[in-house]
Amino acid sequence: MVSTEETLPLVVSRPRRWLTVLLWLFIAPFAGWSAARVFGLESGYPTIQLIAFTPYVALASLVPLALALLTKRIWPAVAAAVVAIAFAACVLPRWIPDPDAGVPAGPTLRVMSVNMLYGQADPGHIVRLVRDGAVDVLAVQEYTDEGRTALRAAGLEETLPNSATYPRDDAGGSAVYSRFPLADQGYRQLAGGFVQAHAAVRVPGAPAVRVESAHPCAPMGRASDACWLADLAAQPAATPGGPVNLLMGDFNATLDHEAFRQVVAKGYHDAADVAGAGLSTSWPYDNRWYFPGVTLDHVLADARVGVRKVVIHRITGTDHRAVFAELVLPRAD
Repeated sequence: MVSTEETLPLVVSRPRRWLTVLLWLFIAPFAGWSAARVFGLESGYPTIQLIAFTPYVALASLVPLALALLTKRIWPAVAAAVVAIAFAACVLPRWIPDPDAGVPAGPTLRVMSVNMLYGQADPGHIVRLVRDGAVDVLAVQEYTDEGRTALRAAGLEETLPNSATYPRDDAGGSAVYSRFPLADQGYRQLAGGFVQAHAAVRVPGAPAVRVESAHPCAPMGRASDACWLADLAAQPAATPGGPVNLLMGDFNATLDHEAFRQVVAKGYHDAADVAGAGLSTSWPYDNRWYFPGVTLDHVLADARVGVRKVVIHRITGTDHRAVFAELVLPRAD
């Protein structure tokens, strides 16, 4: 007869092995996601779309770590900790304000960007935000003839009388409005079909400031992923020895996308990231309450520009929130 003492280890070890296997299977998707984020493995649909939700996955990655610790599985706990640390290194810096030391204290420039959703956003709401925030420069995307007429009727041009406006049907139009005089107005035609209005803003006491209203096409699936990559790659680089560059708009990308980080690496920093507001989401803000928000709208300022604060505003009639930033420009020579 076999003793109880001899059979007990066999009975106990099997569930332990299965629990360990289940933990590894639970950790594996988080490990794959973190590797895709860290190494910029955006191979197309649906990876491009999914990577925008990295902050949510980063938070969820603490669950397998907690389970591994509670069940005392050492190696799964080590692996889960490595994954969680990788996520934290990617995501948490956006939540921590960066010191603004070394940036020359020049003139203040208050800017705002808003996607009007085919020109349907509430023009009165936009104008109130412009006036209440003493906005100097406004970048608009999805700018239509109807949107231009509505903004004019709401009094925008009384506050921001100078403009470079290029309305288009549907989502393709773009505009820049300014309190200060403009020069060199024009637009950039993107591969995805959208146009990006740009102009040089003459801010007293500062070098020339080149502002562009950015709007790469949205990565909606396999057919549009190529134009998304092309449109992001076409974004202009900052010019450290030339005009101060500001890129503002709906980039249809987050800081978790390698293609967008390459835009930032052209001499910019993300104002919300600098201000510690980089996890503030900007889309979608309509009746899709069930859809987790992501950060698609950005103010990119070249490295010479300081950031005092960034505030995100919800606007009636559009699924994007507006991004307001108070910037500090370098002094003119």
